[in-house]
Amino acid sequence: MADNNTILEKLEGLVARFEEVSTLITDPAVIADQKRYVKLTKEYKELGDLMEARKEYIQVLNGIEEAKEIITNEADPEMREMAREELDACQARQPELEEHIKLLLVPADPQDSKNAILEIRGGTGGDEAAIFAGDLFRMYTKFCETKGWKMEISSVNEGAAGGFKEIICSVTGDNVYGTLKYESGVHRVQRVPATETQGRVHTSAASVAVLPEAEEFDVVINEGEIKWDTFRSGGAGGQNVNKVES
Repeated sequence: MADNNTILEKLEGLVARFEEVSTLITDPAVIADQKRYVKLTKEYKELGDLMEARKEYIQVLNGIEEAKEIITNEADPEMREMAREELDACQARQPELEEHIKLLLVPADPQDSKNAILEIRGGTGGDEAAIFAGDLFRMYTKFCETKGWKMEISSVNEGAAGGFKEIICSVTGDNVYGTLKYESGVHRVQRVPATETQGRVHTSAASVAVLPEAEEFDVVINEGEIKWDTFRSGGAGGQNVNKVES
């Protein structure tokens, strides 16, 4: 079990930053700067989760102290029994909260909060592989719906017997890449394909690639660094020879 004071000290150090970010995201100048505003709102949500955990953790610690005091000083047996039940509940919740807070305090991969590009391609298995790729796409579509994410198809190559030889789509929402990134790899299925007439089991595969969405950025080119070279054609060729520069 972690030291109570150590956890509270770490959380207290973030309270001031949470209050600062809370003020910044209401500043018109910050709202006008979309990149900064998006970054701060994500930080606000992450810190908000920590503040909620901090609030519950303090309540649990206070509950433990109050229950112990009642058990020690209260003469009424019924009150002492209620205090023991409260103490057991708080002591059971304390380590769970501590583990939860530790996970929240671990620095997140900066890529995790980004939107993602999802690519699914049928592999070995012919038509059945394309059908399996279609099954995977429908599975991810349903999952995105449950998460409240938006999926938009950008490229598709349908299979002859259904499904997809290749399908590429963008997924936008909260913590999309961090959730989907472990789906990358080769997925296999063993089953009797819809295209199989003899009832034999086939093994088919499809590959899934999940990429973080690239951020837009501005390119500034100093005109003083641009080099201009001009050339003229030579030899016979009419009146424009040696006159027109390209």
